[in-house]
Amino acid sequence: MTDFIDLPPPYSEPKRVSELATRKPNRFKLSLDQAERAKVAAWAEVDEVRMLNFEGEIVARGRSEWELTGKLTARVKQACVITAEPVVTEIREDVLRRYLQDMPEPTGEEVEMPEDDTVERLESVIDLGHVALEALELAIPLYPRAPGAELGAVEAIPEGAAALEDEVIKPFAGLADLLKGQGKKE
Repeated sequence: MTDFIDLPPPYSEPKRVSELATRKPNRFKLSLDQAERAKVAAWAEVDEVRMLNFEGEIVARGRSEWELTGKLTARVKQACVITAEPVVTEIREDVLRRYLQDMPEPTGEEVEMPEDDTVERLESVIDLGHVALEALELAIPLYPRAPGAELGAVEAIPEGAAALEDEVIKPFAGLADLLKGQGKKE
């Protein structure tokens, strides 16, 4: 799958924070059309995005904090990693993001990952499209499998060589025999 840094997300739905209501929930409902879903499929490196909806609300939490809660539903078609048959995955993800104005600044060369991965820096715009695509990208199976598809065992033995047995492969298989032989010499 593509790293978010490599390609800009193909869908954007920005909401200016200064235009959001502070005393009531700001509800949203996104439903991508076929052309938008085709761009998302190419970006996410899947065969097809058959459906993608994102709905929820953004609520003010104090003077400098906002909370986005939403539900992402999608239907994605990919090739099975074993059989290459088409696999359709139903995705239903709860999404939570908290936007804080006062985020601690990282110091030094090394930066620790925060324990709470729902917290982000509050910017002038909250892009609902980017939030939806991030949630989708994280929910898409990396190795989709068709029902009943299993990876079989493969044996590669050079011509004229004997197959390795489990006992030979184990590093301490002959240790017991060595210890028995040592006791007989004394």
